[in-house]
Amino acid sequence: MDDPRAQRLFGDSLVAPGDLAQSPFRVDRDRIVSSPFLARLAGVTQVISPGGAGLLVHNRLTHSLKVAQVGRAVAERLQAATPDLAEKLGGCDPDVVEAAALAHDLGHPPFGHLGERVLDRLARHRLGLPDGFEGNAQSYRIVTSTEIGGQATIGLNLTNAVRAAILKYPWTRLTHPDPHPRFMDPPPRGAAVVPGDPDGGSLKFGAYSTEIADVRAARAPFAGRVADWQQTVEASVMDAADDIAYAIHDLEDVHRVGVLQQGLVATELMAWQRWGSESDLTRAGGAIESLRRTLRRKEDWIADDEAFADAVELVRAELVDGLLARPFDGSLEAEARVAAFSANWTRRLVDAVELTGQPAVRSGHAQLSRAQWHEVQILKFVQNRFVLERPDLALHQRGQARLLASLVEALIAWITDPDEAQRLPRRLRDLVELAETELPAGTPDRLSRARGRAVVDFVAGLTDSQAVGLMEALSGRSRQLWTDAFVL
Repeated sequence: MDDPRAQRLFGDSLVAPGDLAQSPFRVDRDRIVSSPFLARLAGVTQVISPGGAGLLVHNRLTHSLKVAQVGRAVAERLQAATPDLAEKLGGCDPDVVEAAALAHDLGHPPFGHLGERVLDRLARHRLGLPDGFEGNAQSYRIVTSTEIGGQATIGLNLTNAVRAAILKYPWTRLTHPDPHPRFMDPPPRGAAVVPGDPDGGSLKFGAYSTEIADVRAARAPFAGRVADWQQTVEASVMDAADDIAYAIHDLEDVHRVGVLQQGLVATELMAWQRWGSESDLTRAGGAIESLRRTLRRKEDWIADDEAFADAVELVRAELVDGLLARPFDGSLEAEARVAAFSANWTRRLVDAVELTGQPAVRSGHAQLSRAQWHEVQILKFVQNRFVLERPDLALHQRGQARLLASLVEALIAWITDPDEAQRLPRRLRDLVELAETELPAGTPDRLSRARGRAVVDFVAGLTDSQAVGLMEALSGRSRQLWTDAFVL
């Protein structure tokens, strides 16, 4: 294969049974679609747990499908509008973007971002893993290591371009590249240190230290085209598509289940429109004023007060006075209103993505225009403020956090029990062997660290219901000996 973008990590001789397409990037897309890790996302929380709200709400799988849809549309537009610039920066192939979008959440653990935070805390402070846990890094680990392709544990053996496009944060937690982007002023988005933990490395990162060689190989075709810490164009398109899908499609869910109340949103937005920068931060309008100040401080490369005010007005008119004006009642008319809102906003944002050769440090090469960037911030604010901060959601999340912590402890106890070595789940044993081979000989506490990484990999590969079912069995609460809640 002459095209370095199309070269595979382990060569082209390893053909997977489902390889039917001619294009190497379509092959990658098909390998991801065939992966059980993608299928499991149907049982993983997006915002509202799929087990608690029926089939009406998005899960991580439907979210990934919509990111792929949006990402492909953006890539096709940019490829047609600015082909020379796209080529100069390393390429903008719609197949690559679609494949990366389908893969970007493969590593998401049970219970969404809550599970991510819990596993990171346990991995670093309980299991002694310097890399901790990060959903994006776990996705990259799956496609390069823990997924099974052919006869060996080689991941999906994807092309360089697709692996590079999956790297939304193309750095490790602590060391790669050197100098590390967390030391930049300002740092790229996601590269800042963990709050309250200056020695903990970047808050977000795209790969663990065990995959550094894979990252270097994936990024090699883009050397001299984009900075070492900068996303490829295709990764940037995928990232923008993820933002668009989150801002719009998750609002559908909270409207359908009646969580997003028109009165609360209207009060906040209209109070700010009345008082603006003089809003009392402790009263209505104060939360959105805090957002405006934060954007001006952190995103001065694009933040603009006039664009912010225009975005508040547009969201008030189309969301508050539009979609939320009538409660969702399950009728065809209600579904049509949701579909129209989603379609109109998606088209508006897709058409607003631009390609630039000199992006700001906190932006990618593919970025929303100023007006639409502010609109996305307001849409995300509505969800963060009026959904994610709800006490009833916090109640469930605290329980889920305790469950995951207990599950990790129970699996560590099982895996370290000398009398149970032959009765461990086969996949867990395989993951221990894989993790041990990744650590250099002479690594302190090598077996202990390998077991810790294996347990984290194992738990991260469960669905929400599998995590619950496994913990019930390990706690002795399950009355079923044979169960389809999980496979051991």
